[in-house]
Amino acid sequence: MKLAFTTLGCPNWDLDKIISNAVENGYDGVDFRGYLGELDLFKFSEFSRNVRETVRRFQEATLEVPCFSSSVRLFTNSKEESENYREELKKYAALCQEFHTPYIRVFGGSIGDTSREEAFSIVEQNVLEYLKIAEEYDVHLLFETHDDWTSSEYMKEIFNRIHSSHFYVLWDVHHPYRTIGEEPVFTWETLGDYVKYTHWKDSYVKEGTQRGYQLCLLGEGDVPLKEIYTLLKKNGYEGYCTLEWEKKWCPEIEEPEIAFKQYSSYMKEILK
Repeated sequence: MKLAFTTLGCPNWDLDKIISNAVENGYDGVDFRGYLGELDLFKFSEFSRNVRETVRRFQEATLEVPCFSSSVRLFTNSKEESENYREELKKYAALCQEFHTPYIRVFGGSIGDTSREEAFSIVEQNVLEYLKIAEEYDVHLLFETHDDWTSSEYMKEIFNRIHSSHFYVLWDVHHPYRTIGEEPVFTWETLGDYVKYTHWKDSYVKEGTQRGYQLCLLGEGDVPLKEIYTLLKKNGYEGYCTLEWEKKWCPEIEEPEIAFKQYSSYMKEILK
């Protein structure tokens, strides 16, 4: 298994600091979820007109970009929004070709008061449209266990309807366990055939907070991370274990200099 962090955890870092920190702490890759406080990478020359220079810098540092974490939602009733997502996907797919990146993360999204059955149909229709782009650029969409799609059974229904070699699962190992109490073994039994990438975080229950839990350094919460790692290893998973440190959304948590070093040390200990 390989280690990466997402740039959600270091929203104010420039490319120099991102690369130097990743190398210093023994990471294999960096997953881009925004840059310098902006979620839209394409506003920056490093990911547009000067992208070849950025690619070169990653190659020289022996770092991969295993995934670009987009803002694309699979559930939307808006034609305008869907078109915007298609354009975003095309931009990320083009970046994937530059960096030799295999994956683009997509969300299911909130379904509001839409019935679950109708939501299944809408997501199915949108995925089929987005897959045309994925197939054209030969990249893979990763459907994350997130928001109204943390239930592995809801996710599985979409994969029962869509069979594509360009459509897989990003298992955020925190969300199903913490938000709906789904046991990791059940998640794997339901979705394991589709899991190509993982996000890692830890937390503990904290009453009176908006989320109902508090994010913390790995090992300081009660998410069964070692059990999850053992489950992945037992079943032959060899992909990335990517820290999603939500510093952009939760400024009270530790600074990235602390969190990234701690994650690398923690994971290398359980990877032994």
